[in-house]
Amino acid sequence: MNKFLIIDGLNLVRRIYAAIADDTDLTSLHERVGAACTKLLRIHQPTHVAIVWDGDALSWRKLRYPDYKKGRKPMPTPLANGLPQLQAHLAAMHIGSIYASAEADDVIATLAVKTVKAQGEAIIVSTDKGFSQLNLPGILQWDHFNQQFLDITALEQKLGVKRQQLLDFIALAGDSGNKIPGIPGIGPKSAAELLHTFSSLTVLFASLDRLEPKQAHKLADGRDMARLSYKLAQLQTDLPLNINLKDFRVQPAPARP
Repeated sequence: MNKFLIIDGLNLVRRIYAAIADDTDLTSLHERVGAACTKLLRIHQPTHVAIVWDGDALSWRKLRYPDYKKGRKPMPTPLANGLPQLQAHLAAMHIGSIYASAEADDVIATLAVKTVKAQGEAIIVSTDKGFSQLNLPGILQWDHFNQQFLDITALEQKLGVKRQQLLDFIALAGDSGNKIPGIPGIGPKSAAELLHTFSSLTVLFASLDRLEPKQAHKLADGRDMARLSYKLAQLQTDLPLNINLKDFRVQPAPARP
């Protein structure tokens, strides 16, 4: 069975880079990222590995909602300039790169879903909780910095909703980290309470007459924004990737003398 280790490139690298005292010390960055990848390979023993990078194109999300991810700090210039060297360093370690045209998330999601549909297992290395919407057997998420798999039960308890309600929750409450708006006036607590009662957006919007008038009016006015927010948060899982899986097969470690 294939086991594909899919690394969210900038999610890993930017956190490692932030811990380096001298932001121009690319040698240290190469060493630390290389060591992290070596550890990931040792722990998970995958058959295939790839690191996926964001591209420079304007994402469809930004085109549809210009405020998406507004205010995010740009990548530090030394890191941006040094990425090609880092990618070459990883290639020398037989860790191939996949370049998204815009956001890496949709490419990662597509890789993971295609892997499990081909009877394989996918391990996504990222701290981005958005990947938890990929609720398929065979897709796991690894937090390299805490050295553990994502605890879905803890996430559900924190948000107050079930995993399968995550997109509905974001549609109502928004996502401040990505500047996804949600419905004005509906916060996380209200969103969780509504989904506890009505289970889904579909049921909720069909049941507005059961709510007190002020909240029902707020939800009715925000229906279109909820639909947009749902779409912005939803990962695409069917992108054409045009890659050959054999190019990402893990190379056996050289025998020790």
